Amino acid sequence: MSTRIISAAVALVAAIILVALHSTFLINLAVGALSVLAVYEVFKAVGYDKYKYQNIACMAFAAIDAIVPYFIFRMHTLYFFSYRCYLGIFVLTMCILYLKDHKTLGFTDFFGMLGTTVLISYAFGTLIKLAQDDDIPFNVADGAKGRAQVYLMVISLAAAWLADSGAYFVGTFFNKTGREVHHPWPEISPNKTLEGLVGGVITNGLILVITSLVFDLVNPGFKVNYIVVFAAGMVSAIIGLVGDLTASMIKRQTGIKDYGNIMPGHGGVMDRFDSALLVVPFICYLASQGVLIVGTNI
Repeated sequence: MSTRIISAAVALVAAIILVALHSTFLINLAVGALSVLAVYEVFKAVGYDKYKYQNIACMAFAAIDAIVPYFIFRMHTLYFFSYRCYLGIFVLTMCILYLKDHKTLGFTDFFGMLGTTVLISYAFGTLIKLAQDDDIPFNVADGAKGRAQVYLMVISLAAAWLADSGAYFVGTFFNKTGREVHHPWPEISPNKTLEGLVGGVITNGLILVITSLVFDLVNPGFKVNYIVVFAAGMVSAIIGLVGDLTASMIKRQTGIKDYGNIMPGHGGVMDRFDSALLVVPFICYLASQGVLIVGTNI
């Protein structure tokens, strides 16, 4: 337990530093590293790591997809090298490598590597979009956009990570009372209970509201729609559970306990970001529609 606490504390400090430096190139490098590691972990779990050149192409795409947005969002350059451009180059490269290795590389592996890389990179990329794309909090004055971006990053990660804690404490409470608990997914995640899920959904909504209130008190500058934030927190708990169970199913089918050991006591990047890979894009979508932040106070 002490190892888990120390690792979590170190990760929290690193996350705070990155959020504070959200407008700098540092967050692109960090998110790019996480994206590359996540792709590597999945490839290793399912046996794709044996394809050397395909691995290089996939990890290069994951890194580029995190780095290029900085030049577009912050430096306002490199527009010609858009997402469609380097995605097209990546797909073309993978097709050429597929033709080269067609005797040993099956079409299921080809599409598996292609899809895994694009999906993971897209999910991590939405975190950068929240951090650096000024068009996301579009109904906020320029003077408050930086604070709004920090807020959106914080609630997106909180929505992904804290629901599990709420579910754990509620589920533990029901166990201690001696009441019957229900295990809807015994083969995928035997420790998760229906009671814990309900508790996690409600507490996640409350946590996002409390987080929003703290931001409003400490660093005012924009108006938050608390009703939508509460609903977003509850929906995020369910979406995050889907991501968690999907990642757990891959581990069950491949016979591994953790995706990696980059965080002692917690596992690898995929073990920590399995929920975030679905929740952050959801929060990014809501933010882009202007339903989370509805105006400016300054």
